[in-house]
Amino acid sequence: MAFTVFFKSEILARGTADQIAAPMRALQPLARSSDLLVFDDETGRQVDIDLQPDTEVPRGRGRPALGVKAREVTLLPRHWDWLNAQRGGASAALRRLVDDARAQARSPEQARDAAYRFLSAIAGDLLGFEDAVRELYAGNLVGYDHFAQAWPPAIRDHGRAMGWPDLSGSGTGPATGMENSQ
Repeated sequence: MAFTVFFKSEILARGTADQIAAPMRALQPLARSSDLLVFDDETGRQVDIDLQPDTEVPRGRGRPALGVKAREVTLLPRHWDWLNAQRGGASAALRRLVDDARAQARSPEQARDAAYRFLSAIAGDLLGFEDAVRELYAGNLVGYDHFAQAWPPAIRDHGRAMGWPDLSGSGTGPATGMENSQ
C-alpha cells in the first residue's frame, strides 16, 4: 500500500508505511496536528500511521513475518472444490485472485472519487475548490487546472494525478512509485 505525506502544503514523503515513518519521525513537534496529513494513494482517504517502533512480540504459529493472517471465509462446497483444485491450494488461489483484481486499473469513477476524498481533506477551504471538484467529476482537466491554479502546486498536482491517473507520468502524484522526497 502506498501513501503520500503532506506537511502543510508540501509533499514530505511517498512510499509504504515503513518508508514514510522515518521522515515523519524527523519532524519537530507540530503546532497543529492538521499540518501533517497522510493519504492512501489508492483511495484518497486520510489515514493514521503508527510512528511507534514495533516492540518484539513472541512469534506464534504460521507466517507472521510475512504478514500472513488466518481468517475465516464462508464459501459453498463447489467454491471450495474449485479453490482446492487450483495450483498451491485454496489460500494461494485466493491470494492470486485478490492480487489480479487489485492489479486491474481503477475505473475513472474510482479515480475521481479518490481524488475528491483527498481534495476534500486538504483543499476544501481553498479558493475554487467547489468549481475544481465539478470539473474533476466532469472529467475536464483544463477546467480543473483553471480553478486549481492558485493552489499550492503539490496539492494541485497530486489531485490531478489522482483524478487523471493515465496522465500522471509527469513525476507527480501517486504514479511515481515508492520513493521518498524531502
